[in-house]
Amino acid sequence: MPAVAEAVDRKVVAHNEWLKAREELLKREKEFTHAREAMAQTLRELPWEKVEKQYTFEGEKGKVTLSDLFDGRSQLIVYHFMLAPGRDEGCVGCSFIADHIDGPNQHLRHHDVTLMCVSRGSYSKLAAYKKRMG
Repeated sequence: MPAVAEAVDRKVVAHNEWLKAREELLKREKEFTHAREAMAQTLRELPWEKVEKQYTFEGEKGKVTLSDLFDGRSQLIVYHFMLAPGRDEGCVGCSFIADHIDGPNQHLRHHDVTLMCVSRGSYSKLAAYKKRMG
C-alpha cells in the first residue's frame, strides 16, 4: 500500500506573487507538452519490425497464436499484465488498469484495434485472480 503523503510546509504569498509563479510554471508546462508531442511523433515514425518468432498464448479459448490475438482487426495493442510465475496476485498498477479497461476498450474496437492483456503468469492463475477480483 502506498505511503500517505506527508504534510509539507508551504510558503504563503500574495496573489501577484502566486500569479507570477503560476505563469512561469505554465510556460514550463507548455514546453513539456510540445516536447512530449514531438516525442510521440518520433515514436509513431519508428520503423516496424517483422515478427518472425512463433508466439503462442494460452487463454479462455485455449492456445492461440500472435496473429489470432488481432481478432480480425488490423491493429493490436498488447498490455503486459504483470503476474509473475509463482505469484497469486497481479501487480497493483496493472490491477488498477484492468479495473478500468472495459470502457476504453469498447472505443478501440470501433477503430479497428484489438486490446489484449498478456502475462507471464499461467492462465489458470490469471483466471482465478480475475474471478477473485470480480
